[in-house]
Amino acid sequence: MLRHDHNRIDPKRRNVVDHRKKQFATPQYKDAEYPSRLNFFADAPTADITLEQFEQWAIDRLRVLAELEACSFRNRSPAETATHMKPVLDKYLPLDTNSSASTKLFAQRQKDHYSHFILRLAFSSTEDLRRRFTRVETTLFRMRFNNDDLGERSAFVSSLDLDWWEPVTEDEKQDYAAELAALTGPKKGGGAEDDTWFKVDWERVPDLVEQRRVFLRSGKAYVPGREQSSMVVAEFSSRLERQLELTARALPRLDEDDRLTPILNHLSKNFITPDSAYTSNASAPDGAQFTAANIDNLSQHFPACMSHLHRSLRRDAHLKHYGRLQYTLFLKGLGLNLEECLVFWRSAFHKVTDDTFNKEYRYNVRHAYGDVGGDTNRRGGGYSPFGCQKILTEHPPGPGEAHGCPYRHFNLENLTALVQAMGVTDRSVLQGVKEDKDHQKYHMACNRVFEHLHKAEIKKAKDEGAMTSNQLETLVHPNEYFKRSYILKNLGKDSDVKMEG
Repeated sequence: MLRHDHNRIDPKRRNVVDHRKKQFATPQYKDAEYPSRLNFFADAPTADITLEQFEQWAIDRLRVLAELEACSFRNRSPAETATHMKPVLDKYLPLDTNSSASTKLFAQRQKDHYSHFILRLAFSSTEDLRRRFTRVETTLFRMRFNNDDLGERSAFVSSLDLDWWEPVTEDEKQDYAAELAALTGPKKGGGAEDDTWFKVDWERVPDLVEQRRVFLRSGKAYVPGREQSSMVVAEFSSRLERQLELTARALPRLDEDDRLTPILNHLSKNFITPDSAYTSNASAPDGAQFTAANIDNLSQHFPACMSHLHRSLRRDAHLKHYGRLQYTLFLKGLGLNLEECLVFWRSAFHKVTDDTFNKEYRYNVRHAYGDVGGDTNRRGGGYSPFGCQKILTEHPPGPGEAHGCPYRHFNLENLTALVQAMGVTDRSVLQGVKEDKDHQKYHMACNRVFEHLHKAEIKKAKDEGAMTSNQLETLVHPNEYFKRSYILKNLGKDSDVKMEG
C-alpha cells in the first residue's frame, strides 16, 4: 500500500538519487565486515548504536584528531608524530592487525568506522572545517598505512580495485631495466617493494614527477612500490573531499532529529580545542594543600586566563559576575572546598561590608558548588570547571570584565604584558605566541607558554622516566594546566607528588 502511494507522486517532484550520493539513499541494512584495519570509509554504517556510543566514540576520535593537529602546529616530523601518537591512539582509538588474533578486532573497527562518519557529519558544514577534517584524517590514514603489516596492507590495496593504476609486467621491467634501476639504485636486500612497480597516468602523481622519483614513458609514470603510500593516501584524501561536499548538501535533512543536532554542533565547536570535561581528572594533586590563605602562592601555577583573574581580583578587590563564576569553578576544580572558597572571596572583596557580601555574592558561590539551587546543577554537585572550549566561545568579556581567554580576547600589547608578568621573556616565545594568536591557535599559544615556563622540569621528568607520553598530550583545560604545573614543579620534592595518567 505504501509503495503504491509512493508511485503516485508526480514524477517531476520525485527525487532522483545520483549513484554518487548513495551514502544518503535509503540504507541497505547489513552486517558490516572489516577485513582490514585500514578503511577508505566508502560506505556509511547502518547498524544500531546507542546515543551514548554515538557521542563518546566521536569524542574519543576528536581527541585523536586534535592531538594530530597539535603535532602539526608544533612542526613535529612524521617519525616524532608517530611516536607521540602511539599511546594516544592506544588509549582512544586502538586498531589491532589481523595477525594479532585479538578478540576485539570487530569492536575496534566498528568504533573507528562510526566515529569517522559522526565527525564527518559534524565537520562538513563549513569549508574551513571540511579542509581541516580532511587534512587530519589523511594524516591519520597515512600513519596507519605506513605502520600496517605488509601482507595486510597489500591485501587492502588490492581490495580497493583502483582502476587508474596497474602493475608493471615482467616484460616491461626487462625492457626498461636500466631506467628503473637508475631510480631505485643498487638493491640492498630489501623486501618485495623493491621489485614492485606500478604504472599510472603521469597527471595522477605530479608531486612524484616534480621530484623525479618516477620513470616517464608514453604518458605513463612508472612508480616504484615504495611510493605506493603516496598514491593511496592521495586517493583517500581526494575521495574524502568529494564525500564531505556531498555530506554538506545532505545536512539539512538532519534538522528533523533533535537528538543528534545538538551533539553534532557541540562536536564542531570543540574542534577549536577538544572539551576535556569528559576525560580530565581535575582533582587536586597529591600533597597539595588548598586553603584560602594559600591561593596567592599557588597562583604561580595558573594559566593565563586564571592568572589574569587573580591579578585583577587582587588589584580591584572585585570581579564581575562571569569572572567570579569562571574563577570560582576553577578553584573548586583544584580542590578548594566551599568553606575555604567563601573565606577566599570574603577576604578578596575587602572593600565591601559583610552585609553586602552576604546579600550579593555569597549565594552565587554556594550555587556554583551545588550547595543551593534545585536544578540539575544541585543534583550534579554543582557546575563543572570551564574547559578551554567554553572559555573561548561563550560570553566574551566586555568593558571592565576579566574573564575569557587572554590569547583570544586581549590585544597583543596587553597579552604580551601578561605573559611577561608570568615569567616569559624569551623573544622567540613571545613571537610564537603572536603568530599563534594571529592564526587563531589560542590553545597552542597557551601550551607554548606552559612548555617554556616548565622547560627544565619537563626535560628532567623525561630523563628520569617520570612522565609518559600521555602526560604530553596538549593541554585543553585550565585545571589540567594547574595540575601538570604543580606536579612538575614539585617532582622529587615530596614523595606524595606523583605524575598521574
